[in-house]
Amino acid sequence: MKTVTEVVDFPEGGYRYVKGVFQYSAGVAAQPGFAIERVRFQKAVPLADGFDAIANHLAAIGRPLAALCGCELRSLAPFSERGFHDFNRLYAGTLESWGIVRGERNPVARTNVCPRLGAPATPAFQAFSYTVPADDAAGPPSFVVSGGGEAPDGHASYRDVMVRLGDTSTEGMRDKLAYVMTEMERRLAALGFGWSDASAVQAYTTHDIGALVFDEIVQRGALTTGLTWHLARPPIVDMEYEMDLRCARREIAWAWP
Repeated sequence: MKTVTEVVDFPEGGYRYVKGVFQYSAGVAAQPGFAIERVRFQKAVPLADGFDAIANHLAAIGRPLAALCGCELRSLAPFSERGFHDFNRLYAGTLESWGIVRGERNPVARTNVCPRLGAPATPAFQAFSYTVPADDAAGPPSFVVSGGGEAPDGHASYRDVMVRLGDTSTEGMRDKLAYVMTEMERRLAALGFGWSDASAVQAYTTHDIGALVFDEIVQRGALTTGLTWHLARPPIVDMEYEMDLRCARREIAWAWP
């Protein structure tokens, strides 16, 4: 079945997004006259505290809550499908209270992975992105593509549609990588970009993909900025590989609190 891609303007936030599922959009891009900035916490911040920090930061720079366009989360361990659904409702509830999520439409991009080392005790923020007014000629277009693993969103069960379920052999991982690369390309194309526009590309897996990186990722994507490989699991049990990518106009590191 062919995936229908819908791109929606979100003028309150200064960006457009690729429609996804209720917990996140598939990706965002700054609208003309805006750029995306990213803040990374030096240490992951618990979810509620992270939302408070985001609200305070946006208020301090004179931006509305709707300017939030990307969330990067870290969790202790992969969720069951029921646990993932329950967590997503809790997470999206804050965005709904901020007036960002409306019904099943959520414009905010997201990645949520589970580090092998240094994982937080509870779901936490690692980074967030937001829009600011900007001169379009002052830098490259900016965007954030949400994390995606080897199963399409929007089905009753991820497990039922997972690529090479349970197969972590070299060939199994090759097929998983190929699927995810294709999905990243779909999201990029919907926003009007390609691999060469990205300033940062991330892979998340605890499996050895070293033999696959050049052929399946670097060469296919003609990556000139390299690849950052995180030893982390995707957020759902039985999912083994995830990717995301971005181009932020400015990136800031924060020590918190």
